[in-house]
Amino acid sequence: MKTHENKTNLSRRDFIRKTIIGGCLLSIRPDRLISEMLSRESNSETAPFEYQYKTMSVKHFPELQAEFDKIKKSGQLSDHPIYRGYIDKLKFTVPPDFPDAQFVIVMAIFTPLMLVNFEYNGTPHELMMPPQYYDDGVTLESIENLIRNKIIGVPGYKIQRARGIFLKRLAVRSGLAKYGRNNISYVEGMGSFLSLYAYFTNYSFKEDNWTTVSLMDSCKECQICRSMCPNKCIRDDQFVIDAGRCVTLYNEVAGDFPDWIQPEAHNALMGCMRCQLYCPANAAVRKMTGRLADISAEETRSILEGRVDDALIKTLSRKLRDYYPATSRQDFPIFTRNLSVLLKRT
Repeated sequence: MKTHENKTNLSRRDFIRKTIIGGCLLSIRPDRLISEMLSRESNSETAPFEYQYKTMSVKHFPELQAEFDKIKKSGQLSDHPIYRGYIDKLKFTVPPDFPDAQFVIVMAIFTPLMLVNFEYNGTPHELMMPPQYYDDGVTLESIENLIRNKIIGVPGYKIQRARGIFLKRLAVRSGLAKYGRNNISYVEGMGSFLSLYAYFTNYSFKEDNWTTVSLMDSCKECQICRSMCPNKCIRDDQFVIDAGRCVTLYNEVAGDFPDWIQPEAHNALMGCMRCQLYCPANAAVRKMTGRLADISAEETRSILEGRVDDALIKTLSRKLRDYYPATSRQDFPIFTRNLSVLLKRT
């Protein structure tokens, strides 16, 4: 598996874990433009990417962990083994090698939806590449430089990336994000098209953000995501969805799809965009959709037939920005399967 130690997509094979931790599986104004989305805490002129952040004292971690444990014991979470294999490992704890950490910086980086054309049977078929599944060019080095030079702004303090932590809950509790009815985290001005990061630091910020868990106001009278979910994962009476029935969980691992997932449920090369694509809170950011390089008819045939070689992997890695099944011989069958089911239904 090809990895990118200096990129945000450190390991595409770990994306289920990332989506569970970061937001896709457990309020913005639609008229708000991306050019207006940065708060006083963010400035696009001094950063190579669009971002927002909040700071929170680690003294809140015991309460966060107690909340998380209560949810896990409540029976609300899916018992699907892959999902639980990731979710049960998450902890709200200060790293043992950074015992003097005082605060955690929670950051959202805007990551747009991408479209890509696959030439098939003489016709271009436009398919979706959801946020986070491609290399967006944001490096960990650039994030860390921004934190040191702009967010902290005082030399001599340590930062350390937070790993194995439930980023979505952290973002919501810090006030950076709010839950949608679909259990995805939304940030004002970004909608749900974002990537979440967190860093511990021994710097003590003046602002300790700690808020109640809340649903976006726009969700209270809206049922669009529930009506659009192909597998009825979204519940009306709680934030937690039935992750064991989510398309996202199944199209990122090898093997046949369960019989109960209908072909029309598939809608993207990875993940699932049904609830997000039609969400009114994503109306503005949906207009910011980008485009990846076209995949030729010969390249499409090679993918569908599983004829993978180094040249094809190199080409697809460049065109699809390191979308992980396209960069790995071992996992290429996942790409073949996902593309096949999408082309058959278009």
